[in-house]
Amino acid sequence: MDPIDKQVATYMRGSEFGDLQIKEQMAKELRQRLIEAQKEGRPLRVYCGFDVTAPDLHLGHTIPMNKLRQFQDFGHDVTFVIGTFTTLIGDPSDRDEARVVALKERVMKNARTYAEQAFKILDKKKTSIKYNYDWLSKLTFTDVISMASCFTVQQFIARDRIRNRLDKGDPIWLRELLYALAQGYDAVHLKTDVQLGATEQLFNLMAGRRLQEAFGQKPQVCLTYPVLVGTDGNDRMSKSRGNYIGIAEPPEEIYGKTMSIPDSILMQYFEMLTDVPDEELVKFKQQIERGVNPMSLKKRLAREFVTRFYSAKDARTAEEHFEKTVQKKEIPDEVEEYRIEPGITISQLLVDSGLTASRSEAVRLIKQGAVTSDGKKIDDFNESVNKGVIIKVGKRRYLKTI
Repeated sequence: MDPIDKQVATYMRGSEFGDLQIKEQMAKELRQRLIEAQKEGRPLRVYCGFDVTAPDLHLGHTIPMNKLRQFQDFGHDVTFVIGTFTTLIGDPSDRDEARVVALKERVMKNARTYAEQAFKILDKKKTSIKYNYDWLSKLTFTDVISMASCFTVQQFIARDRIRNRLDKGDPIWLRELLYALAQGYDAVHLKTDVQLGATEQLFNLMAGRRLQEAFGQKPQVCLTYPVLVGTDGNDRMSKSRGNYIGIAEPPEEIYGKTMSIPDSILMQYFEMLTDVPDEELVKFKQQIERGVNPMSLKKRLAREFVTRFYSAKDARTAEEHFEKTVQKKEIPDEVEEYRIEPGITISQLLVDSGLTASRSEAVRLIKQGAVTSDGKKIDDFNESVNKGVIIKVGKRRYLKTI
């Protein structure tokens, strides 16, 4: 296969635009941009932006990140943009309601963890980390009005999620409409050739093309990919919904959560999150269609994830932990110890020890019957915890109080 054809096929694999004509146009422009860059003897400038709505990156984020890594492996320049300004606005593309305005201090704190975690996938030596607060915060009101003149109100309200909220009479804040301008200007500032994003963000990426033309630049190629369904098999992956797999979570947690996904989304995870060859994926589908127990395939997937974010050795250890604690229902040989103060409640213990990210998550798990003390189910989130007991959360998380 021609080297450029190979690149196009690699980048377009798994892409989804919701419009076949746009997909064909972007593939054509991508090939042409690669040919031009080759003649000029330069790499493409490629970027993807990530708003810091939570402190950790999860598997959903890795879909475009894997593509960024592919661009790096082919020798192109990659910029990982952390949306320290756009997070403050809130992207309406994936919401049926307005986002709560983010606090700047929290955004900046979360941004630091994003930068650290990005290199679990990206090549640190070949990655430029940038924060869009650095340039978006310096725009003047005149700049914003000038950019806004490139669009009509009708273009914004024609978007499905905005239209649905209008039809229901829900408020749409003006700041939400400005989000596309902010993301679009990222492309202008970076003089980008290619921008990656989620399918639902296509409008924002196309806004970048329009602004680049207005600023005398060649419009970027837009590549969009589907949003990942969470471990519940229903809603998009999100930490706030508790259906996520964080890439910085311990190996045992990543492995165990992967084993918990419904069979119905197993192939979707293989296709969207791994580099398993298409020929093997066909065999996997055939196994599932024949009614073969998917346990072995889930273990393969779990090993893929742990190996990618940690190592093959960690994957083997995580698998042994899963087989012992879940399949054989034994208490692991080594359980983390946590020193408690007299009278501490179970909900507070779960938060303080890091077993849950928040008190609301702790309360939710207790109500679901997912928390036990020495094997006895806890149903009162204000129940006091004694020393010397084994606390179990879900199927995989253990803690011994001392």
